[in-house]
Amino acid sequence: MAGPQQAYLSWPGPLGTFAWVTGDSDGSRSSGPWYASDPPTAPFQAVGSGRDEGPAGFERLSGLSGPPPRRGRRARPRGSRKRRTAIIAGIVAVVAAIAATVVFVVLPKSTAHTTGFIPTGTTPGQDAEQITAAFLKAWKAGELDTAARLTDHHVAAQAALATYDKHLHLRKLSGAAQSVAPGTGSGTTPQAVTFGINAKVADADGAQALSHIWSYHSKLTAYQKKNSNLWYIAWQPDVLAPNLTATTHLAAIKVAPQVTQVNDNGGNDITSYKDAGLTNIANLLEKQAPPGQGSPGLYVEIQNAKGKAIPNSQAALIAPNNITNLATTIDGRAESAARSAVAAHSNSSMVAIQPSTGKILAIANNAGFNDFALTAKVSPGSTMKVITSTALISSGALSASSGVSCPLTYTVGGTTFHNDNNESEPAGTPFTTSFAQSCNNAFTQQWPHLTGGGLANAAKKYFGLNQNWNIGIPGVSASYFHAPADVTGPELAQEAFGQGALTASPLGMASVAATVSAGQFHQPVLVPGIKQVTATPLSASTDEQLKTMMRAVVTSGTAAGIGLGAGVYAKTGTADIQGQEQPNSWLIAFDPTQDIAVACLVLNSGYGASVAGPEVASFLSHY
Repeated sequence: MAGPQQAYLSWPGPLGTFAWVTGDSDGSRSSGPWYASDPPTAPFQAVGSGRDEGPAGFERLSGLSGPPPRRGRRARPRGSRKRRTAIIAGIVAVVAAIAATVVFVVLPKSTAHTTGFIPTGTTPGQDAEQITAAFLKAWKAGELDTAARLTDHHVAAQAALATYDKHLHLRKLSGAAQSVAPGTGSGTTPQAVTFGINAKVADADGAQALSHIWSYHSKLTAYQKKNSNLWYIAWQPDVLAPNLTATTHLAAIKVAPQVTQVNDNGGNDITSYKDAGLTNIANLLEKQAPPGQGSPGLYVEIQNAKGKAIPNSQAALIAPNNITNLATTIDGRAESAARSAVAAHSNSSMVAIQPSTGKILAIANNAGFNDFALTAKVSPGSTMKVITSTALISSGALSASSGVSCPLTYTVGGTTFHNDNNESEPAGTPFTTSFAQSCNNAFTQQWPHLTGGGLANAAKKYFGLNQNWNIGIPGVSASYFHAPADVTGPELAQEAFGQGALTASPLGMASVAATVSAGQFHQPVLVPGIKQVTATPLSASTDEQLKTMMRAVVTSGTAAGIGLGAGVYAKTGTADIQGQEQPNSWLIAFDPTQDIAVACLVLNSGYGASVAGPEVASFLSHY
């Protein structure tokens, strides 16, 4: 055992506290009995010119110098018998009390360290390599607390290591010191260590996540603590990777493939049509290709506390497979015809669909930078009567030939509804006639047959509405029509003819016309291959009756005389909007001979037949 050592035994005696002390000090050994009134206050030391000095507060017992007596050795009698007897009795008492108190003092006492590292190198550079290797070994094994305790800021380091693991979805890590050089600071001990890291990172947890090895170099400074044999890593956030700070972290992200140019189905850039809607679509698609197009990449980037990327901090591990030219369903001929048609009125928008597939053939807007063809949320007016009629016919409440009345006024729940221009129809008028003439109160009276969500249910069940569609624009899923399901009384009565809380867009209503044309719903899509929402096909009987009613609109109803053509089926709509000078003008139509369906909306313009109608006629004649 290294260093000065001593041991002493103490016991009470007739002259005070006695002790036998033995120890090494300054290379010499001294022992003997001592006494004092108090326990020793300092370690025994033998010092001076050969004179033994005991623990502080002790004096050597007179006449008892030298080693303690051994068994079998007789001491030479000295002094009187009475004194010898007392001394012998005292020694016997010492022997009897040896077990009473035994105190060992060992100097110095060693202390185990809970942080830092004791290297065994012969140079500061070797010591720095060793602590770096220990740090990387613990980090590799996932022993983050152990790794953090090798730094001089244990808590901060452990939190940073855990954050690194979390946001990079770390799968595997390895590393090694590459070079060591004298670091900054006083003296020559601090060492700057450059080390390499190979980290297998992923964009998410789970076997299906995109993963790759990220290889990079980082630096740390290792130093020896003053007056200690312990070494530490000087903690800074950028020990884990360059440019990290206390408020940033690394993250692995999946990067979607981008598109260089978005084309119509003939290879023409859709931005060349100068349409607000198509230009907006091209911008969105160029940022991110639709599902199934190209392949994603994997990047590592530095993010702030809110998860936003720090500019110019990305490192590409896997480059995305970008798309040079992305073809859409836009048809050049249809788009040109639609663009020409909407030029007739401002605030006009149009959508054309291929009923047999749901392909969007044209998106046209004449409303400045607005894309009302897709984004409008306004009342559909009497074009809604196609859905209302479907709900009534499919439920058996009415048929196309049923006799109905259309009174001048109809009151429900204290609300009175008036037909436009004081129109009315007598009882027994065929439902088809009321549909073709668009007499509103023939529909308001049917609200009891539509309670329990009849309109909303029919819109979703047969027309695929009242739910979100993804037409092929990544990250954009929207509902292009909305009918509330929990209405009754006056609200339901006015929704039956297309007013109230209903909202629709030209895309949604063009799909209604396309569904009747095909006899079943095909969700509109802009990019081929997109998964489409499905719906229940119309029954043959219901579809046939709807076609009869929509054909009557063209031959003898509100759209007669505007030149829609012999094979066209249609429904006009006029939606009064509070605060507008004029109503919104609607018309939906389809021509099965050309496999085309179209919807046109002109805001704040007038009757459907007089404004939207001619635009649809123009489109169909030029398609």
